[in-house]
Amino acid sequence: MAIAIANPGNRPVKLRVRLAPTMPRRIHTPRGPDRDAALEQYRQRAAVYDWELALLEPIRRRAISMLALRPGDVVFDVGCGTGLSLSMLRQGVGPTGRVVGIEQSPDMVAQARRRVARARWTRVTLMCSPVEAADIRVDADAALFHFTHDILRRPEAIANVVSHLKPGARVVASGLKWAAPWLMRPVNLLVLPAAIRSVTSLDGLDQPWRLLQDRIGQMNVESRLLGGAYIASGVCSPD
Repeated sequence: MAIAIANPGNRPVKLRVRLAPTMPRRIHTPRGPDRDAALEQYRQRAAVYDWELALLEPIRRRAISMLALRPGDVVFDVGCGTGLSLSMLRQGVGPTGRVVGIEQSPDMVAQARRRVARARWTRVTLMCSPVEAADIRVDADAALFHFTHDILRRPEAIANVVSHLKPGARVVASGLKWAAPWLMRPVNLLVLPAAIRSVTSLDGLDQPWRLLQDRIGQMNVESRLLGGAYIASGVCSPD
């Protein structure tokens, strides 16, 4: 964009100004998630990720409690990141249960593996793979999708997880969402920068659970943070 200004000699001078984009180029709104962008995003965040999510721990605790885990259960931690949910999931399934974490970012899963090694946990399996390509070899009683918006926008990822859930398995998804219209201005001004830092597609942020609900059946949705976050829960219906 060119802007003409006056100088002391009354000769107009044109300045060429380059306007910054309103959001990063790698944020894809109509085309869905961008895996390469996500890998780079979480490569940069891996070392500080735990600190960044500290204030959102009440949502994690509530989401895991809604899984209603029982001793001996198998639970999937879909998009497990650095493994922040592993401790609570292990407590829920007990020493005879099993936790399977799936995470595509090598940098994030490396943090999760160090967490498991430090705690000397057993019966915890971590898979470094895109969710849709994960070679899942066990059927689960429950699945957690915590702050995994890009995964929830991939029907093939959801299909792979759901195909390994037992009939009646409990499913919980949680994360950011656009607030309702009457709260849009103040709340969504906070949601937007948080979303840009953690997702590569803003598509579906009004109802992030919708594609999952299409696969498993009706989900109950709780709003959090004045509508800027959600927890959706449901039960996997038999085919």
